[in-house]
Amino acid sequence: MPVSKLKELPKGGGGRWPLCGEGFRSVKWGDLEVGYTTAGPMTAAAAYEGLPGGICMCPHYGYVFKGRIRCTYPDSTWEDEVAETGDVYFFRPGHHLIYEESTEALELNPADALEVLMDHVEAYAQRQLAQSRDE
Repeated sequence: MPVSKLKELPKGGGGRWPLCGEGFRSVKWGDLEVGYTTAGPMTAAAAYEGLPGGICMCPHYGYVFKGRIRCTYPDSTWEDEVAETGDVYFFRPGHHLIYEESTEALELNPADALEVLMDHVEAYAQRQLAQSRDE
C-alpha cells in the first residue's frame, strides 16, 4: 500500500509537469492522482484557454488545509462554490478555479482526467516561459 507525507509527494508529478514545480506535488496511485497543491492568490482561467470550452473538465475532490478556493462555472446557471479552511469539496467538471487566498489543499482526482489537464497546463506554462524569454 503506497503511503506518503503530503510535502514528500514528487514535485510536478514526479517530473511529468516540471513547470508546476513546488506548487503542485502529486503521484499516480492506481486510477487516482493524489496531489498537494499550494497556490494563490491567483486565477487559473488563462491556463484553461485551448481546452474544449475553455474550461477544466477534470472533477476535483479535495480538502482545504488553509485558504479559500472559488469554483465558477462559466456560461452556466450553476452558482459559484467556495471551499475554505477545513472544508471537503467536490468541484464538477466544467469549471474555473480561483485561489482567493494563499491555499494548501489535498486533491484526489481521476488520474486520466488530471493528466489531460496537467499536460495542457504544462504546455501553457512552456508557451508563457518562451514568450517571456522573447521579450
